[in-house]
Amino acid sequence: QVQLVESGGGLVQAGGSLRLSCTASGSIFSINAVAWYRQAPGKQRELVAGITSGGTTNYADSVKGRFAISRDNAKNTVTLQMNSLKPEDTAVYYCNTRGIRNGLFPFDSWGQGTQVTVSS
Repeated sequence: QVQLVESGGGLVQAGGSLRLSCTASGSIFSINAVAWYRQAPGKQRELVAGITSGGTTNYADSVKGRFAISRDNAKNTVTLQMNSLKPEDTAVYYCNTRGIRNGLFPFDSWGQGTQVTVSS
């Protein structure tokens, strides 16, 4: 089993910043891709940002230049720095991690979600 624990959500005014963190624990052999998704009320879940084991990043067009994803492989932690937040960034943010468990079984785990609310 691989567990993900997210933290850092909250309420912020437009133009402000928040930092989300996601830490994986359990029987982890290696972590490959890690990503943050979000889901706003009445909308489908969408990819916000992702980062590979080699450090290659990708972002949704709507957050490019404002959000930055990074990872600390030694701590099995991924961070999403969100700057210049807009009301349309309001959503529940989910961490997703894919990799290999001990015993060489693949895993694809999701965090419980953390609420980000941006007021205008």
